[in-house]
Amino acid sequence: MQRLIFAIDQVNKTIGHAFAWCIIILTFGTCYEVFVRYVLDDPTSWAFDLSYLMYGAVFFMAGAYTLSRGGHVRADMFYRKWSERTQARVELVLYVIFFFPGILALVVAGWGYGTESLRLREVSVNSPAGMPIWPLKMMIPVGASLMALQGLAELLRCVQCLRDGQWAPRMHDVEELENQILAEAARKREAEGAAA
Repeated sequence: MQRLIFAIDQVNKTIGHAFAWCIIILTFGTCYEVFVRYVLDDPTSWAFDLSYLMYGAVFFMAGAYTLSRGGHVRADMFYRKWSERTQARVELVLYVIFFFPGILALVVAGWGYGTESLRLREVSVNSPAGMPIWPLKMMIPVGASLMALQGLAELLRCVQCLRDGQWAPRMHDVEELENQILAEAARKREAEGAAA
């Protein structure tokens, strides 16, 4: 079971990291637009389209990666006080009742929406550049399918926790800078305390 969870996490990590590069493209595109608009007084016709295409791609394709790292927003004022087995029971029920029906509806509806856009070779009507937006719309069912796959991994994590009494460790490949700074400060305090 752990190998399947790890494999699903690895797939979503790879896709999440690949689409994270959209942020770099978005940043350069936005900076270029600001420069030519305000310094050269010659705005582009494609910058707005680029911004929502890149942001949309990150939004759709990195959701499963974020779920695999436990990074989605959670109101856990009660949850964190429960035992790990109780947490797993509640999560298992919530995944079955809310998560999977919603995600599967998004896959089905998104497939119709995306394929229709692909069939029409839909382009943006918001700017004169007419950038193709059908690739973004096709990401809806693909991203939702990745979320469903990651949801399966989360369901298996719940089953493991119910069996073992504790949550299995998650893959960690990035860390908040704040956590790194706090860890470094704690190491310095320990070193100073040991030297004294």
